[in-house]
Amino acid sequence: MTTLPFTAAPEGVRVAVRLTPKASRDRIDGIAPEAGGGAVLKVSVTAVPEDGKANAALIKLLAKAWRLPRTSIDIVQGATDRRKVLLITGDADELGRRLDEWMAKLP
Repeated sequence: MTTLPFTAAPEGVRVAVRLTPKASRDRIDGIAPEAGGGAVLKVSVTAVPEDGKANAALIKLLAKAWRLPRTSIDIVQGATDRRKVLLITGDADELGRRLDEWMAKLP
């Protein structure tokens, strides 16, 4: 069983992400295991990693996929790194249900 990249936090849910900028298209590639035993959500965006463009594209893509307002998603770690931690602000239980439903639809 794959570990999930989602963890509950007092403010909502934290998501571990590995972002690939300058990809051929914007897409969520699924969950990948990490060397330390955790997992990350692999995401690719066409935007370049300059002036926060790739980060903005990441937030836009995930907000659309998860049907959340962009303002509820913040990068709390790794703003200039490929590995990032996002915080989705809101009720952790409700967000957990939404993310579980979304995960069930992944190929």
